[in-house]
Amino acid sequence: QVQPVESGGGLVQPGGSLRLSCAASGLIFKINGVDWYRQAPGKQRELVAGITITGSPNYADSVKGRFTISRDNAKNTVYLQMNGLKPEDTAVYYCNTNPTLLSWGQGTQVTVSS
Repeated sequence: QVQPVESGGGLVQPGGSLRLSCAASGLIFKINGVDWYRQAPGKQRELVAGITITGSPNYADSVKGRFTISRDNAKNTVYLQMNGLKPEDTAVYYCNTNPTLLSWGQGTQVTVSS
């Protein structure tokens, strides 16, 4: 089964930035919207941001003005630029199509700590 591959996570200080990437083989990203989710320890997975086929973004209130989602269809990749990171952004970040069509990937760990 096709799985997305998330990358770009790491340890960053509060106020710092990271750029996450989400890639999948084939046409699956070209013909669907793509969402980024995150799951913090002991919490439910939550939707962070999404982007439609035509490139229209939407964001959870908690990340509006700090995160930017974009897509490069030529590279079958969706990005999440995260600025102004806060400790509460610490989580494993996942991506999937919208609607959810892929098996969940391994995710990428984002840790915001001083």
